[in-house]
Amino acid sequence: MPVNAKTEDLEAFVTVVDAGSFSSTANLLDQQVAKISRAVTRLEKTLHVTLLTRTTRRLELTEEGSLFLQFARDGLIRLEQGEEALRLLTHAPAGKLRVDAASPFVFHQLAPLIGQFSQAYPAIRLEVTSHDSIINLLEHKTDVAIRIGDLSDSNLHARRLGTSRLHIVASPDYLEHHPIQGDVSTLAEHKLIGFSDAPVLNKWPLTREVSLNYSLSASSGETVRQFCLAGQGIALLSNFMVHKDIATGALVPIFADEIMSPNRREAVQAVYYKNSAVSSRISAFLDFIQPRLTL
Repeated sequence: MPVNAKTEDLEAFVTVVDAGSFSSTANLLDQQVAKISRAVTRLEKTLHVTLLTRTTRRLELTEEGSLFLQFARDGLIRLEQGEEALRLLTHAPAGKLRVDAASPFVFHQLAPLIGQFSQAYPAIRLEVTSHDSIINLLEHKTDVAIRIGDLSDSNLHARRLGTSRLHIVASPDYLEHHPIQGDVSTLAEHKLIGFSDAPVLNKWPLTREVSLNYSLSASSGETVRQFCLAGQGIALLSNFMVHKDIATGALVPIFADEIMSPNRREAVQAVYYKNSAVSSRISAFLDFIQPRLTL
């Protein structure tokens, strides 16, 4: 039996569901909203069913849409896997690879490696984004994400890249004006820099219970680092972003023996969907960066 649905219509439908709106889909696929709407309508006419109910506020899958969604998604993945397999018969991995990581990891770990990777794999077009919160890979059309700490999504395949220990750090200028006197419990008397959008990061894995009060906070780990470098207080940051600062003396580690290790924030992992059709590009990227990371 011939397949009547067009591939571009299937892609539009699946992306609308993942993105949650026609406008978001248009941005992701770099097309006009009207074209996306026509594609979904055309698919519905081809299948003789209504896949989505449209209201002014949101889209909802119909029973038929829910049934068809997985088939459409699996079909697109299989097609992409087939194209990838054919390319690999005669060529190295090629095509677009979308990578996401928190901004400090992009700045301090990925950015120095991009040039070398592009030389090694010139046919792979990298698209790097940075989000300091955990994103939905499907919604953001992301192939692989680098995440720091524990994982909770069982639908994702994870590859451990290594471990990055934590340091309690402050600038020499801050310590000159606010000297450390006493044990780790005296942190309660200091200016601490925390994370505004991730409360879990403000629970430091210390060997003893300490009351932590934050006088300054930021949503980005890189901003927290910059505040710390500017002498604005004490922060708990990963080695991958401050090891050079410590080596040059720009930041000074304190209470190193009071940090429990291993802890939930140390793991550095790459995550992607198990049925990803771009697995050769993902493997090439991770195989390249892993031995070159300075965690």
